[in-house]
Amino acid sequence: MNKTLKTILTISGVIVLLLFLWYFSAIVFYILAALVISVMGRPLVHFFDSLRIKGHGMPHALSALLTLLIIFGLFLAFVMLLIPLVAQQARAIAHIDTASISAMLEQPMDKLNHFLHDTGYLDPDQGISDILVLRLKTFLNMDTFTVALNQIFAFMGSLIMGVFSILFIAFFFLKDDRLFYEAFILLIPVNHIASATRILKEVKHLLTRYFGGLSMEVAAMITLITSGLSLFGVENALLIGFIGGLFNIIPYLGPLIGASIGIFIGIIGTLSAGIYGDIVPLSLTIAGVFAVSNLVDNILLQPIIYSTSVKAHPIEIFLVIIMGGSMFGIPGMILAVPTYTVLRVILREFFSEMRLVKKLTKNM
Repeated sequence: MNKTLKTILTISGVIVLLLFLWYFSAIVFYILAALVISVMGRPLVHFFDSLRIKGHGMPHALSALLTLLIIFGLFLAFVMLLIPLVAQQARAIAHIDTASISAMLEQPMDKLNHFLHDTGYLDPDQGISDILVLRLKTFLNMDTFTVALNQIFAFMGSLIMGVFSILFIAFFFLKDDRLFYEAFILLIPVNHIASATRILKEVKHLLTRYFGGLSMEVAAMITLITSGLSLFGVENALLIGFIGGLFNIIPYLGPLIGASIGIFIGIIGTLSAGIYGDIVPLSLTIAGVFAVSNLVDNILLQPIIYSTSVKAHPIEIFLVIIMGGSMFGIPGMILAVPTYTVLRVILREFFSEMRLVKKLTKNM
């Protein structure tokens, strides 16, 4: 087999593999999430293995189970911490004085109606409130409610199934740290096992650093946003900080989405308290805290994670994220960097003689 044909077949095989992974993306996500949990929990498993009770060591399966229960327990505790904050927002919405808001907006709405009548955008017998009520009735009809309810039930079912699948797979990865390696090697031709082993080792090293850095970035952003909002006396600072830090996982768009939700939560609290004059100052305060926090993130945190952990140039990362978002939306943006990291390792292993590959992988 000549070199050109071999290269074509290899590239074709990689494309087929990527299409296969895309088609079964949900299962791939479960496996990757379980791998991340197993990597994070590995030190704790080793700790439990080292314990001695009356001269007897703890069974390895029990060590894996305890580790998984601790990780799940921490996640559950964090969710339980947020539930009262979310319930507080629901109560705040219920206490909003809609009559006062309507009276406050009556004069600006009249001016807007006159302007739209004069410009011909609205008929003389129509008003913005009439159109809004009509649209709201259309949106809140029984068919829409039924579809939304079905979507909620479907989402909850998928979520429960996904969590169970991830925990089930993670347990066996924690119990046997070579399980994934042995399953992967079975799919590799014998003459490529050495290359596949090197690829897995390098990918594990880079992705461990990346996800570790990403976890620290999320924790840092939650701390920065919460501390900044608390300093200015903003209510629900922890809830807004958690949402802002969590959405920061989404490159570029995440901070904007998090800030928008944070401002919305702040406005709800202001409306429920009836302090309408504080809406604009509070919104500017929340936006300012998010802006400063993300400035710190862009200058200090992201260069460490993207440039150091995956060893790629910021322009590469930017282009990869944009392409991932164009093809697969927000999930594509989140998974773009890990996918690109794996692809670079594969290219370096099999196409190291190509100049483009040398350029892309020179810092690895």
